[in-house]
Amino acid sequence: SLSKLGIDQYGLDDMDKRILGALVLNFKGGPVGLDSIGVDISENPKTIEEVYEPFLIKEGFVQRTSRGRIALKKAINYLQK
Repeated sequence: SLSKLGIDQYGLDDMDKRILGALVLNFKGGPVGLDSIGVDISENPKTIEEVYEPFLIKEGFVQRTSRGRIALKKAINYLQK
């Protein structure tokens, strides 16, 4: 039933994939600020921070640093599949 909702085996939906794609492919893994990610994927930075980012951090795809968000190895490997 999750696949019908567009959620894959890692628990990622379309927006999660767009965030990871922007971070890894468009910003070369970061560090990059939320405003830049938001502009790139046409999403409000506050929504990214409050709704999507906590899951991506918890699952080890993204790390929040003082310079911005960076993609972790798990995100890079995920996008190479």
